[in-house]
Amino acid sequence: MNKQGKHYCIADVHGDYERYRQMLSLIQLRSVDTLFVLGDVLDRGEGGIRILQDMMMRDNVIPLLGNHEYMAANCLQWLLQPINEETIAHLDGEHLQGLQEWIAVGGAATLSAFWDLSPQERLDILDYLAEFTLFEELTIDKRNFVLVHAGLANFTKGRSLEDYDIAELIFLPMDYTVGYDNCTIVSGHIPTRSIYESMLTGDEIKPSNRDTIYCNPHHIAIDCGCGFGGRLGCICLESMECFYV
Repeated sequence: MNKQGKHYCIADVHGDYERYRQMLSLIQLRSVDTLFVLGDVLDRGEGGIRILQDMMMRDNVIPLLGNHEYMAANCLQWLLQPINEETIAHLDGEHLQGLQEWIAVGGAATLSAFWDLSPQERLDILDYLAEFTLFEELTIDKRNFVLVHAGLANFTKGRSLEDYDIAELIFLPMDYTVGYDNCTIVSGHIPTRSIYESMLTGDEIKPSNRDTIYCNPHHIAIDCGCGFGGRLGCICLESMECFYV
């Protein structure tokens, strides 16, 4: 039996708990394997909190921060504060604007599920969100990877990963035609149907490939539109095999 662990990446599940569970079954995730979740577990669908709770129980799941987790955490932290004169005095238009922007991109489903939790479960969720990393670097079979939610906006080859700000890592799209010479960027955030449509024209765009993982020598994009009626995609970094639900 092969005991060597494999490394998988998924992104942008957007609250679709059933597809998340189906994907774990499809790839037959083992305890020796590692699953990197490249952000945007939450919002739009109703199962984001359930997915987080499942991820929390798995030592072999590595969560990366997406813009939806970032927006959720910022809002939930102040929404959980006790209501008194002091906390009300510290609330301002920026807090309310942040809440409106989160709700506008699908946060209502997450917020509703969050309030259904017990007080301790809510704190556990916030503690877990605080553990999400902005990026991960790894080497597999002598191939280097940078894993990040949105990509590296304003990319230059000599720029350190630590020099990218949070907007460049989780909010802003990047140019998929540029990248490192000896490292592959793996990201979600932008549905691959948009990438294909921006790069291909006419007969080159086929319905069968609109919601498939996009690969070029510099970049692998894995958001296959699960939050927009598409599919949930996953890639194994050892074999480059792609899986879809």
